[in-house]
Amino acid sequence: MIRVLLAEDQGMMRGALALLLGLEEDIEVVAQVDRGDLVVPAAREHRPDVALLDIEMPGQTGLDAAAELRTEVPDCKVVILTTFGRPGYLRRAMDAGARGFLVKDGPVEELASAIRKVLAGQTVVDPALATAALAAGPNPLTDRERDVLSAAVDGATIAEIATRLHLSESTVRNYLSAAIGKTGTRNRMEAVQAARAQGWL
Repeated sequence: MIRVLLAEDQGMMRGALALLLGLEEDIEVVAQVDRGDLVVPAAREHRPDVALLDIEMPGQTGLDAAAELRTEVPDCKVVILTTFGRPGYLRRAMDAGARGFLVKDGPVEELASAIRKVLAGQTVVDPALATAALAAGPNPLTDRERDVLSAAVDGATIAEIATRLHLSESTVRNYLSAAIGKTGTRNRMEAVQAARAQGWL
Protein backbone atom coordinates (compact mmCIF):
# COMPACT_ATOMS: atom_id res chain seq x y z
CA MET A 1 0.00 0.00 0.00
CA ILE A 2 1.12 3.55 -0.75
CA ARG A 3 0.81 5.58 2.43
CA VAL A 4 -0.37 9.16 1.84
CA LEU A 5 -0.42 12.25 4.05
CA LEU A 6 -3.01 14.82 2.98
CA ALA A 7 -2.58 18.50 3.91
CA GLU A 8 -5.49 20.74 2.89
CA ASP A 9 -7.11 23.51 4.93
CA GLN A 10 -10.59 23.23 3.36
CA GLY A 11 -12.44 20.48 5.19
CA MET A 12 -14.78 19.50 2.37
CA MET A 13 -11.95 19.29 -0.19
CA ARG A 14 -9.76 17.31 2.23
CA GLY A 15 -12.58 14.86 2.98
CA ALA A 16 -13.43 14.40 -0.70
CA LEU A 17 -9.81 13.79 -1.66
CA ALA A 18 -9.33 11.29 1.18
CA LEU A 19 -12.51 9.46 0.18
CA LEU A 20 -11.61 9.31 -3.52
CA LEU A 21 -8.01 8.26 -2.94
CA GLY A 22 -9.22 5.64 -0.46
CA LEU A 23 -11.14 3.97 -3.30
CA GLU A 24 -7.84 3.17 -5.03
CA GLU A 25 -6.76 -0.40 -4.22
CA ASP A 26 -3.12 0.50 -3.59
CA ILE A 27 -3.46 3.86 -1.78
CA GLU A 28 -4.20 4.49 1.90
CA VAL A 29 -4.57 7.98 3.41
CA VAL A 30 -2.81 7.53 6.76
CA ALA A 31 -2.98 11.14 8.00
CA GLN A 32 -4.88 14.36 7.32
CA VAL A 33 -3.93 17.85 8.52
CA ASP A 34 -5.49 21.27 7.97
CA ARG A 35 -2.41 23.43 8.65
CA GLY A 36 1.02 23.68 7.08
CA ASP A 37 2.84 23.63 10.40
CA LEU A 38 1.30 20.22 11.22
CA VAL A 39 2.73 18.51 8.10
CA VAL A 40 6.17 17.59 9.43
CA PRO A 41 4.95 16.36 12.87
CA ALA A 42 2.29 14.21 11.12
CA ALA A 43 4.88 12.87 8.65
CA ARG A 44 7.24 11.98 11.50
CA GLU A 45 4.44 10.11 13.28
CA HIS A 46 2.81 8.30 10.32
CA ARG A 47 5.81 7.90 7.94
CA PRO A 48 3.87 8.39 4.67
CA ASP A 49 5.42 7.52 1.31
CA VAL A 50 3.88 10.60 -0.31
CA ALA A 51 2.66 13.94 1.10
CA LEU A 52 -0.02 15.77 -0.88
CA LEU A 53 0.27 19.45 0.06
CA ASP A 54 -1.91 22.45 -0.67
CA ILE A 55 0.10 25.69 -1.04
CA GLU A 56 -1.92 28.27 0.86
CA MET A 57 -2.61 26.98 4.38
CA PRO A 58 -2.58 28.59 7.82
CA GLY A 59 0.52 28.13 9.95
CA GLN A 60 2.91 27.52 7.06
CA THR A 61 2.68 27.33 3.27
CA GLY A 62 2.86 24.00 1.53
CA LEU A 63 6.05 25.19 -0.18
CA ASP A 64 7.75 25.82 3.18
CA ALA A 65 6.42 22.50 4.52
CA ALA A 66 7.85 20.73 1.44
CA ALA A 67 11.30 22.21 2.07
CA GLU A 68 11.13 21.16 5.73
CA LEU A 69 10.00 17.63 4.81
CA ARG A 70 13.00 17.22 2.52
CA THR A 71 15.25 17.72 5.54
CA GLU A 72 13.18 16.12 8.31
CA VAL A 73 11.52 13.17 6.51
CA PRO A 74 13.61 12.71 3.35
CA ASP A 75 11.96 9.41 2.34
CA CYS A 76 8.60 11.16 1.93
CA LYS A 77 7.97 12.36 -1.64
CA VAL A 78 6.01 15.60 -2.05
CA VAL A 79 3.23 16.39 -4.52
CA ILE A 80 1.87 19.94 -4.50
CA LEU A 81 -1.86 20.07 -5.24
CA THR A 82 -3.19 23.59 -5.62
CA THR A 83 -5.98 25.78 -6.91
CA PHE A 84 -3.40 28.37 -7.89
CA GLY A 85 -1.56 27.33 -11.05
CA ARG A 86 0.97 30.16 -10.93
CA PRO A 87 4.27 29.73 -12.77
CA GLY A 88 6.38 31.04 -9.87
CA TYR A 89 4.79 28.52 -7.50
CA LEU A 90 5.96 25.67 -9.73
CA ARG A 91 9.58 26.86 -9.66
CA ARG A 92 9.47 27.38 -5.90
CA ALA A 93 7.91 23.93 -5.39
CA MET A 94 10.65 22.24 -7.41
CA ASP A 95 13.31 24.23 -5.52
CA ALA A 96 11.72 22.96 -2.28
CA GLY A 97 12.08 19.36 -3.46
CA ALA A 98 8.54 18.61 -4.67
CA ARG A 99 8.33 15.78 -7.20
CA GLY A 100 4.86 16.62 -8.46
CA PHE A 101 2.75 19.72 -9.08
CA LEU A 102 -0.91 19.43 -10.06
CA VAL A 103 -3.93 21.71 -10.06
CA LYS A 104 -7.02 20.64 -8.12
CA ASP A 105 -9.46 20.66 -11.02
CA GLY A 106 -7.89 17.54 -12.62
CA PRO A 107 -9.49 14.07 -12.42
CA VAL A 108 -8.75 11.94 -9.35
CA GLU A 109 -7.40 9.14 -11.59
CA GLU A 110 -4.71 11.59 -12.71
CA LEU A 111 -3.83 12.33 -9.09
CA ALA A 112 -3.63 8.62 -8.19
CA SER A 113 -1.44 8.01 -11.23
CA ALA A 114 0.81 10.95 -10.26
CA ILE A 115 1.23 9.53 -6.73
CA ARG A 116 2.36 6.19 -8.19
CA LYS A 117 4.75 7.86 -10.66
CA VAL A 118 6.32 10.07 -8.01
CA LEU A 119 6.86 7.07 -5.75
CA ALA A 120 8.56 5.32 -8.69
CA GLY A 121 11.02 8.22 -8.94
CA GLN A 122 9.39 10.25 -11.73
CA THR A 123 8.52 13.95 -11.69
CA VAL A 124 4.94 14.85 -12.60
CA VAL A 125 3.92 18.39 -13.55
CA ASP A 126 0.65 19.72 -14.95
CA PRO A 127 1.53 20.28 -18.66
CA ALA A 128 -0.24 23.64 -19.03
CA LEU A 129 1.53 24.95 -15.94
CA ALA A 130 4.92 23.71 -17.14
CA THR A 131 4.43 25.62 -20.40
CA ALA A 132 3.38 28.77 -18.52
CA ALA A 133 6.38 28.51 -16.19
CA LEU A 134 8.79 28.22 -19.11
CA ALA A 135 7.18 31.23 -20.80
CA ALA A 136 7.26 33.32 -17.62
CA GLY A 137 10.98 32.78 -17.02
CA PRO A 138 12.68 32.75 -13.62
CA ASN A 139 11.65 34.85 -10.63
CA PRO A 140 13.59 38.13 -11.02
CA LEU A 141 13.18 39.14 -7.35
CA THR A 142 15.95 38.60 -4.82
CA ASP A 143 15.08 37.06 -1.44
CA ARG A 144 15.32 40.47 0.22
CA GLU A 145 13.07 42.11 -2.41
CA ARG A 146 10.54 39.36 -1.79
CA ASP A 147 10.77 39.91 1.97
CA VAL A 148 10.14 43.64 1.58
CA LEU A 149 7.23 43.13 -0.83
CA SER A 150 5.71 40.52 1.50
CA ALA A 151 5.95 42.99 4.37
CA ALA A 152 4.19 45.59 2.20
CA VAL A 153 1.19 43.32 1.51
CA ASP A 154 -0.99 44.82 4.26
CA GLY A 155 -0.25 48.43 3.23
CA ALA A 156 2.49 48.95 5.82
CA THR A 157 4.46 52.20 5.67
CA ILE A 158 8.17 52.35 4.81
CA ALA A 159 8.94 52.92 8.51
CA GLU A 160 6.82 49.91 9.56
CA ILE A 161 8.47 47.65 6.98
CA ALA A 162 11.92 48.86 8.09
CA THR A 163 11.11 48.08 11.73
CA ARG A 164 9.64 44.69 10.89
CA LEU A 165 12.64 43.59 8.84
CA HIS A 166 15.33 45.39 10.89
CA LEU A 167 16.42 47.48 7.90
CA SER A 168 16.95 51.20 7.39
CA GLU A 169 14.17 53.12 5.64
CA SER A 170 16.48 53.99 2.74
CA THR A 171 17.30 50.30 2.26
CA VAL A 172 13.58 49.45 2.22
CA ARG A 173 13.02 52.17 -0.40
CA ASN A 174 15.84 50.75 -2.53
CA TYR A 175 14.44 47.21 -2.38
CA LEU A 176 10.91 48.42 -3.16
CA SER A 177 12.18 50.51 -6.05
CA ALA A 178 14.06 47.51 -7.47
CA ALA A 179 10.99 45.26 -7.09
CA ILE A 180 8.74 47.83 -8.78
CA GLY A 181 11.21 48.06 -11.66
CA LYS A 182 11.50 44.30 -12.06
CA THR A 183 7.74 43.77 -12.02
CA GLY A 184 7.17 46.62 -14.48
CA THR A 185 4.65 48.29 -12.16
CA ARG A 186 4.07 51.85 -10.94
CA ASN A 187 3.99 51.43 -7.16
CA ARG A 188 4.53 48.89 -4.41
CA MET A 189 0.92 47.68 -4.21
CA GLU A 190 0.92 46.98 -7.96
CA ALA A 191 4.28 45.24 -7.49
CA VAL A 192 2.78 43.07 -4.73
CA GLN A 193 -0.18 42.15 -6.95
CA ALA A 194 2.05 41.36 -9.94
CA ALA A 195 4.42 39.25 -7.85
CA ARG A 196 1.51 37.35 -6.28
CA ALA A 197 -0.09 36.71 -9.68
CA GLN A 198 3.17 35.09 -10.84
CA GLY A 199 3.56 33.09 -7.63
CA TRP A 200 6.79 34.89 -6.68
CA LEU A 201 5.51 35.78 -3.18
